[in-house]
Amino acid sequence: MHQRQVIVVGGGAAGFFAAIACAEADPGCAVTIYEATAHPLAKVKVSGGGRCNVTHACFEPRELVRRYPRGARELLGAFSRWQPRDTAEWFAARGVGLKAEADGRMFPVTDDSQTIVDCLQGAARKAGVVLRTNCGVKQVERADPSAPGSARSTFKLTLTTGETVTCDRLLLATGGNKTNTGFAIAQQFGHTIEPPVPSLFTFHIKDARLKDLSGISVEEAAVAVRGSALKDRGPLLVTHWGLSGPAILKLSAWGARELHDCGYQFTLLVNWAPAFNPDSLRAELERARAANPKKQIGTWGPVGLPLRLWEKLLAAAGIAAETQWAVVPGAALRTLGAQVCAGEFAVDGKSLFKEEFVTCGGVRLGEVDFKTMASRLVPGLHFAGEVLDIDGITGGFNFQAAWTAGWLAGRAMAGSADRGQKTEDRTKPANGD
Repeated sequence: MHQRQVIVVGGGAAGFFAAIACAEADPGCAVTIYEATAHPLAKVKVSGGGRCNVTHACFEPRELVRRYPRGARELLGAFSRWQPRDTAEWFAARGVGLKAEADGRMFPVTDDSQTIVDCLQGAARKAGVVLRTNCGVKQVERADPSAPGSARSTFKLTLTTGETVTCDRLLLATGGNKTNTGFAIAQQFGHTIEPPVPSLFTFHIKDARLKDLSGISVEEAAVAVRGSALKDRGPLLVTHWGLSGPAILKLSAWGARELHDCGYQFTLLVNWAPAFNPDSLRAELERARAANPKKQIGTWGPVGLPLRLWEKLLAAAGIAAETQWAVVPGAALRTLGAQVCAGEFAVDGKSLFKEEFVTCGGVRLGEVDFKTMASRLVPGLHFAGEVLDIDGITGGFNFQAAWTAGWLAGRAMAGSADRGQKTEDRTKPANGD
């Protein structure tokens, strides 16, 4: 009797999860992961500052998909089959508890990404998955059914070691790097690749208002790209090279293609106090002037900004920090209101967000069946992870897309897609959500 051979190309989050799901669903499958580097799960290890932001505490699929600039429509059905609650339960069943932080991000209770790496590697070993490291895939072709022993094999792979292997089911989970083998293999089999460009990046800005403020953060700011519909809000962080923080990272994800197309040269509008606009802030500043006439304007501001940032904005408005509120003219307050609520900053480049780079682009989604993550063009070929044109904003959403696609692909490759799954149970929100 023929033993089904399943090969997973890529030893990242999606590849591991798929391999485990496949081997657990059908212990009779022979499942092998081929990882080109010496370091499987490398991105899991470095994510979340070494803590691993596993997923996000959003348990309603329709709400969850709103965090995906690309892939939202396709993921809606997928998340009804496997969503963050399922991910948390999966890890808990294997001895790894997750906790949700105030902003919804979910981490292992150990605050150590190695816990997640160990769990995935242990689950793979227990399920009988074979892991080959330092072993990439150089070429894939249709297997010759007349060759001995390959009567039921679909694919023949040539490895970077020179070996050749065959399989019945092939999963490409090679990530989103534009040079990755997965794109070349997918294209070879007729798939369209949406050009990969960076997502989740920080902005380079050289501006006197930000000089020497590295490390200063504002809890809530509104940011927008002038001349476009791109806007977002959230915490904002001043860095040595410009601006970062969730507000910037979310904006970069939604604007990944548009900002790439303008060469990362654009004007960023910043409202440091989004409860106000320039007019309402001017009125607030006039009230502050009337109530605190003898105070120095540099020692206190009515909008709660960090004092060092407040001093920079005062200087930009032409107001000396030691000036008493009573003698600040109305025109200067108008200028200050514009600096706080409608600051313009020239962006002249980007930096990828630490090691947690994410790309927009990949295999065109219309060419993939999101019930099984199978190619609509090539029987036996499946996809999961960033090789697809799916990406989420920061906060655990990219990993969740990897777990979901990996689980669906793994079950399908084992021939047990949706077995025993009650879709209605998958969409119930948790208490309090």
